[in-house]
Parts: sequence; C-alpha cells; structure tokens
Amino acid sequence: MQVLVSGSSGLVGTALVPSLATAGHRVGRLVRAAAESGGRSGARPGANAAAPAPGALDVGWDPAGERIDAARLEGTDAVVHLAGASIAARRWTAARKELIRKSRVDATQLLSRALAKMKRPPRVLLSASAVGFYGDRGEEILRESSPRGHGLLPALCVAWESATEPAEKAGIRVVHLRFGVILSARGGALAKMLPPFRLGLGGPVGSGRQYMPWITLDDVVAAIEHALATDALTGPVNTVSPNPVTNLDYTKMLGRVLRRPTVFPLPAFAARLAFGEMADALLLSSARVVPEALPASGFRFRHPALEPALRHVLGR
Repeated sequence: MQVLVSGSSGLVGTALVPSLATAGHRVGRLVRAAAESGGRSGARPGANAAAPAPGALDVGWDPAGERIDAARLEGTDAVVHLAGASIAARRWTAARKELIRKSRVDATQLLSRALAKMKRPPRVLLSASAVGFYGDRGEEILRESSPRGHGLLPALCVAWESATEPAEKAGIRVVHLRFGVILSARGGALAKMLPPFRLGLGGPVGSGRQYMPWITLDDVVAAIEHALATDALTGPVNTVSPNPVTNLDYTKMLGRVLRRPTVFPLPAFAARLAFGEMADALLLSSARVVPEALPASGFRFRHPALEPALRHVLGR
C-alpha cells in the first residue's frame, strides 16, 4: 500500500516508517516543515529524530494555519495519524493544555476533512488516541466497550476521536488506537525512569495500587501493521498488553530486571508538587485496560508479560 504517516519523527513513527518500508509498502510522511517552506522535506521542528531526507511521497501541512497540500494526498491507500504535542513534556499551564488540544483535535479535523474530499479517499485511517479515555477507574477492568471517564484527559480523547467524523462519513474505515504506556529505552516514560532506577533511587508513585496499561514499542508497530491489513477492525482498539500491572508491581519488576533496589517512593503530595495537575491524570490515576479487539481479530502479542517485555526492551 501507499501509506502516509503523521508524527513520523516521534517514538512510534521512527519505528513504524522503516518497518512499513521493509514490509514493501510505499511510505510518505505528513510533515510541517514541508508546508512552511513550500518544499517536501524535513521533520517537524523539535522532533527527537534527525530530519530524514526528502521523500517523493511526503505531504506538507500546517495544522496551526489550517493548511494541507491536498493534491499530494491523492494516491494514498492508508493513513496512520500519530501527530500531537507531548502530554508529559512539561507542566500543564492553560497555554500548554490548549496546545495539546489543538495539536490533536484541530489537526485531526483538518486531516479528516482533507481525506474526505479526495477523489479516491484512502481505505483506512488509523488515528492515535489514548487509554486516558477511561479516566481514573480503580480496579475496574476496562474494555473498548467501557464508557468514557471524567476529567481533562477523557474529554480530550473523546474530542480527539470525534474529530475523525468527516473521514468516517466519507466511507473510510477509521480505527482509534488507544495507546497505553509504550515501553522503549529510546523514549517515553521508561526512558525517563531509567536514570534514577539505575542509581537505585526508584520507587512506587503514590499508593502504588494504580493500574498501568503498558505495551512494548515492537507490539505497537505490529498492532498498527495488523490494523492496516485487517478490515474487520474499526472504532476503538485498546493498544495495550493483555496484562496490565499496578505501579507497585511495575516498579518491583523494573528493579528486578535492572538489579537495583526500589525503596524510594514518590508520595502523592510530592508528585503533585512536582508535576501539578498532570500528576493526578498521568501518575496517580488507575486504568486497568485490557485489549479485546486486537486478540479477537487474530493479533498475537510478542510480549504479553511484563518481565520478559522489560528484558527484551532493555537487553537484559
């Protein structure tokens, strides 16, 4: 297929693009720099990865300016939409929360409207979402059919997923990939945790009883490729391991894999002092999310259990 990927310079995108190319797909990138410069090259400013060389299939866009090079979308068979400002990069000021919303909701609406207007729309749009949809739910087991939670992140996820409506109305198969914590030593939450844990300074956050849905980066890429090829998949898809764990269990397991003690807890009040509103939404809330749609469609996880997953990711 000819696949267009947004967010190609992020953690998932930098792993997905070469994997798709290796599988024989023709891959283009939806890139901001191309729209701003009038050319067809460059990753978005501030990306983790160095900007790849210009690609013949790259498409320029400027979500803030509500511009997209619609003519260059023609010929696209599938779109994987991963773009969005990092939720955990810094404290949530009013300006930061607005940037997070616009980078997801407004950008997704812009892309969906453009896809809907194509002469031959793509067959499928895979659009990133998050397990934040479910909110803080304690020990309740959460499946794709579970209702939304309450608070900032559930409201954001609802608006984010609803932004694909123009594409759905145009007959495009839309899949909402509700990602959990993605385990990779190259970026994301695990990479930020490694320095203190390697020094023996790690420990549980708050009570440690909050559930943490997780998945390895390898399984994320495999799930995306599976969703591209599986017509039966549509709507919300929990992209998480079938075995969520509590923060306390995760902490102990990471310490065991690294052979380090985990005796320095981060109390809830200290987390709130350090991270503000973000602490309750990301660190102290509990979401016991399990996948139903992926296994039901024939997907098999490479790393369903946490300890072997961490050993694989960390080369231990």
